[in-house]
Amino acid sequence: MQKKNDKILDKIVKKDYNNELELALEKKYFAENVKSTLLSIFYKIETAYKDYKQVKQNVATKEEFIQKLINDIVNNCEEIKLIRPNSEESKIIGNKTFLIEKKKKRIICYHIERKLLYCIAKISKKDIIIHDKYEIIYKTLSELINVGNNINTVEPLRDFNGYSWTNIAEEIESVYHNLIYQNLILLVGNAFMEKWVEDKDFIMDYMEQFQTRMTKQYGKEKAEKWTKDLKEISVLLAAKFDLKMKEEMEKQKEKVDKSIEKVKDHKIFVEEITKQKRKITQEIKNIDETLNNKEMLEEEYIKRNEKLPLDEKIFSIRVLSKIMVEEREEKIKKLEKCNELLKPKNFVKHKKALEEKEKYLSLLEVEDLQKEIDKRLLKLQKDFLKCFETRIEKCENRQDMLKIIYEFRYYCMIPYDYERQIFETKELEKQLIETTKKILEQAHKLKVIQKLSRNEEIDYQLLQPIFVNKSIHLEEISIKLTKEKETNKYVIHIFDENDMEETKELKYVKEIDKKDLELRYNKKVKAFY
Repeated sequence: MQKKNDKILDKIVKKDYNNELELALEKKYFAENVKSTLLSIFYKIETAYKDYKQVKQNVATKEEFIQKLINDIVNNCEEIKLIRPNSEESKIIGNKTFLIEKKKKRIICYHIERKLLYCIAKISKKDIIIHDKYEIIYKTLSELINVGNNINTVEPLRDFNGYSWTNIAEEIESVYHNLIYQNLILLVGNAFMEKWVEDKDFIMDYMEQFQTRMTKQYGKEKAEKWTKDLKEISVLLAAKFDLKMKEEMEKQKEKVDKSIEKVKDHKIFVEEITKQKRKITQEIKNIDETLNNKEMLEEEYIKRNEKLPLDEKIFSIRVLSKIMVEEREEKIKKLEKCNELLKPKNFVKHKKALEEKEKYLSLLEVEDLQKEIDKRLLKLQKDFLKCFETRIEKCENRQDMLKIIYEFRYYCMIPYDYERQIFETKELEKQLIETTKKILEQAHKLKVIQKLSRNEEIDYQLLQPIFVNKSIHLEEISIKLTKEKETNKYVIHIFDENDMEETKELKYVKEIDKKDLELRYNKKVKAFY
């Protein structure tokens, strides 16, 4: 088996990070099948990354991508077990395909490369990446972004093989999370999203930075609309895919509803807060008395341990004292919060915060959760395209225009659901046509794409297939137009000069006039200058 591993390593173009990977695996107590699988993953990423970068454009460098994966394995993976379906070990993970235990730094996963890579991405992340001042959405949006980033990490392995580009919806853990995360990359850039996900200490408020960046690039109105859509759909997706979080939000809604009733009458609110203050003050007093009385502390130690399971029992009275000091500090914070709430200006602020929570939590009351997600997802995409059109309008040079063309082509090919890609989504058809025409208009001005017809509609029909074509290098595409006499249909032939493959798409153009064309029938024309 070791010889097989060495052969795989030999195939990798030698870089410092490959030596680092080899050294890292030597220090890990992974089974040989795990090491072999990891080496295979890295080899495939190495092979495919050039095409991945060309197709998607907005990605990290290959060196950055691979170095991050090595760091994740070194720092966050102490144990990796690869298991087979229906084996005795598979009972550990039940009906799931993997199990991640972050505290133990352990991954148990089916022997599927893309699943293992997903697990490595997931185990390395902090669960919450948004400050809790953002109320409900700090959890739901953290989950949405983290899952999207995990899926994004798997993409070069999953969709590229060094020869072609495929994206099979069934192999994506969640098409909803993936689509929205790709929206985020296209709007604010991969580098920004990676920094957001990697942030460990909340020194920077990335939610605020995101809103600022969106406003600067797309204007206040579009930025606010898209950000609002994003927050709301994050709550709906959490309710659909995370049962634990849904139950937590439902309990929270009950509390929020009660709190809103109380703040309606300021007098009742003050009485309630005063009552809480007395209760907390008494609890602090009880803790102080216990900590200063040896007998009471011993009684508390026995009483608590009687209620705790064996693996959670308090080790000693000294440990209990430390726990109680921490509890006292928490209660003092609650007391200070009560005092702050009694101030008139803070009462108004508290009331607004409750209303904000209620706004998001009321989304849980929709009759049909899936229908509501579909509705919000469609709205999100329509608003996304409006933002994307702003980029097109602002574009002033050829290189940026070429990048926009690649990115829009990539967007069109993203799975919208498990049956359709974006370009096949009828509900988006009108806006996709408008966006494509705007790209072509700007691309013609900047001399990036050849103008094939003086008639805008015919030009669109001739060039639109570029945006649903999976050639790695769009600049190598040529187009030929032929006419079928028996059907009066025009056939658009797309040629990829790199692999000489040809795809055909039937188009019917009414009353086409040869004078309107910049190309002749049966003659290949380069699509790009």
